[in-house]
Amino acid sequence: MFITYALSYTNVAIFWNNHHHMLQVSERVDGRVLWPNMFLLFWLSLVPFVIRWMDETGFAALPTAAYGFVLVMAAIGYLLLERMLIAINGVDSRLARAVGRDLKAKLSLSAYAVAIGLAFVQPWIAIALYIAVALLWFVPDRRIEKII
Repeated sequence: MFITYALSYTNVAIFWNNHHHMLQVSERVDGRVLWPNMFLLFWLSLVPFVIRWMDETGFAALPTAAYGFVLVMAAIGYLLLERMLIAINGVDSRLARAVGRDLKAKLSLSAYAVAIGLAFVQPWIAIALYIAVALLWFVPDRRIEKII
């Protein structure tokens, strides 16, 4: 039980911290940011529900995959928000320079997607991937930290 709730809290905190940093380096924010932001927040709001389901079923395949699906969707929301902020602030903005092609975010998204499939083979492998991605992002994005 502890590992699931710690993972849930850590993932929400990681998204929130990086979201804060991303907005902090953005000079302009307008209405076009609202929908990608709400998309991200919607998927993050589902984290406690799928974590509880995963915990109650003893890490069964379907809830473990569902947790990965929620993380995939949140990661897509984060990338959409990042791309919209870059579109608003320009390709030479501080955010754009900091993240570049954002291979870290794309790698994380890919790891979540792979974990969904692996959840049906061995749920613990999927959970290990979720933890690995969390560790990758545990310290707020240093690329952005350098610019702040």
